Amino acid sequence: MMISRITRTAMTVASIALLVACNTGGGRSISSEPVQNAASVTVAPVIKQTITEWDEFSGTLVAPEQVRLRARVSGYLAEVTFDEGQQVKKGDLLFQIDDRPFRAEVDRLDAELASAESQLHLRRSEVERARELVKRGAIAQEMMDQREAANQQAAARVQSISASLESARLQLEFTQVRAPIDGRVSNARITAGNFIVAGDSILTTIVSTQEIYAYFDADEQSYLKYARMARNGDRPSSREEQNPVLLALAGDEEFHYSGHMDFVDNKIDPSTGTIRGRAVFNNPDGMLIPGMFARIQLVGSGAYEGILVDDRAIGTDLDRRYVLVVDEDNVVHYREVELGEKVAGLRLITEGLTGNEVIVTRGLQSVRAGDNVNPEAVSMATPLELEAIAAQQQHLVTHG
Repeated sequence: MMISRITRTAMTVASIALLVACNTGGGRSISSEPVQNAASVTVAPVIKQTITEWDEFSGTLVAPEQVRLRARVSGYLAEVTFDEGQQVKKGDLLFQIDDRPFRAEVDRLDAELASAESQLHLRRSEVERARELVKRGAIAQEMMDQREAANQQAAARVQSISASLESARLQLEFTQVRAPIDGRVSNARITAGNFIVAGDSILTTIVSTQEIYAYFDADEQSYLKYARMARNGDRPSSREEQNPVLLALAGDEEFHYSGHMDFVDNKIDPSTGTIRGRAVFNNPDGMLIPGMFARIQLVGSGAYEGILVDDRAIGTDLDRRYVLVVDEDNVVHYREVELGEKVAGLRLITEGLTGNEVIVTRGLQSVRAGDNVNPEAVSMATPLELEAIAAQQQHLVTHG
């Protein structure tokens, strides 16, 4: 099932500077005149920025290329030439099968081919002489036909032995079992001295590591939402564009890995009501390995203006959430709000604020609606949170 979350903001570096200015004295002013017997509270202007929603899914990592390595010829395994678990390159020798029987067969066919070619040369010479003799009437046409037939048989024999020799050379080549792809090799399933059956015995497995696939299942409602967004121009279809995707491993709080959509299946599975999607990620350090579980995030909305506040500024009134707004006369007003997800440590407000308010961030329990307060203005976001927002924006600019 999809867990809708909003985890990335679309903010330029310039807007960060503006944000800092806003939170340190910009925006709507509040009165600095102290009020007798009024409670002292900390206030901050809310943050209004362009944000983008991201939807989260659970995924599984799969190697783009996976090979179960089998021998093409039968024989006794002479040597295992790799270190188990190491990175290998395409063409690296991994197993050596005893090649002496195969080499002997190649030598035998080499000699047989030489003899057959010698016979063919003799038959061709006989045909040439016979043609001259036929012209002079020295031999009958029947003799000529016999020599041509013998020449054709000799040529066919050379062809047959050549084909057998080519096959024997391939068999000899197949005694060297080499890596068919770049990747990481598993352990050797069969050790030296054991007999290998061609096409049957699995020697080891290799998985590619330079890139990794992340497969995930999205529910039908998500698929329909994305289809409507593509139709309305809010987000391109992942069938047509490489939409950005973020990935986090187990235990990660941040989505450190950036990739893009690579595939969307052609049908919804009626038994689960989901459709399969696939994203691809570069994996130069090999940290991502097949079989891992991961959290996948896709762009789930178009960009829009969102309002962010510190969680400490949000109060609870039974089953409702609220903030306290301080007006220009330093009077407190109750404002019920609807909450969204967190964005870089701040809470998204989906309803209840316009983005121009100054709200109480500390001291909620000491004041109530209608009270006059002595406000101390601070920034809504800490420097670390501002840096996180800037880093997220740079992440989107670079990878999205």
